[in-house]
Amino acid sequence: MRFTHLFFLLYFFVLLNCKEEKLQLSKIEGKQIQITDTIPIDIDIEAFVKPYRDNIQKDLDSVLAYSTSTFSKNDGELNTALGNFMVDAIYSEANPVFKSRTGYDIDMVLLNHGGIRSSLNRGHVSKRTAFQLMPFENSVVVIALKGTQMDSLIDYLRRAKRAHPISKLKLILNKDFEVVDAKIKGEKIKQNKTYYVATSDYLYNGGDNMRFFKPNDSVYYLNYKIRNAIIDKFYKLDTINPVIDDRFIQTK
Repeated sequence: MRFTHLFFLLYFFVLLNCKEEKLQLSKIEGKQIQITDTIPIDIDIEAFVKPYRDNIQKDLDSVLAYSTSTFSKNDGELNTALGNFMVDAIYSEANPVFKSRTGYDIDMVLLNHGGIRSSLNRGHVSKRTAFQLMPFENSVVVIALKGTQMDSLIDYLRRAKRAHPISKLKLILNKDFEVVDAKIKGEKIKQNKTYYVATSDYLYNGGDNMRFFKPNDSVYYLNYKIRNAIIDKFYKLDTINPVIDDRFIQTK
């Protein structure tokens, strides 16, 4: 019995004096696995995916309209036919959605020149065309801005000297890029009026250094992708023939 007691005493003494070992990460190793066309195709996976892929390709290539010419975002100095088409499409398609939810009309639309990612080529227009023009998942948001804040928006356009697409805003600059006239829906901008400006969530969050959307009175998320608005416009048109106009010009 004495031996047993002695054994347990020694056992507990060892346990109490043992330090808990702390494990630490010493290093992380990895390797890059390149995915190329040299990897053998899994026949079973390919057979499973093929019907879905074929259906998607068929849907993307279904003809929605016809473009009379090839239109590029670089065709004009301060406004382009392609940019005009895109913002006008957003206005016509998003405004009914916005009005049904709020009772207000969109006053103007603004996109960025760099957001247009391809040309609109002459010939058949499809859903794939819209994905090429706008490959991003950007959605339409409408921001309520006071007339005093519109000054910052207009000053941005004046300083940028680029064909950032605008709809329902008419802006005239002189040869020194100073504002000669600025109107929304044909009326002078009123300092105390609230204007509802439609744009993309990317620009609302400061993309392309457009920081004039904050602060604001309110923001409305339409859950309506810009690309889908363009597709919906394609559906409604037989022929696409946009033009460069006088919505944003510089006098000589």
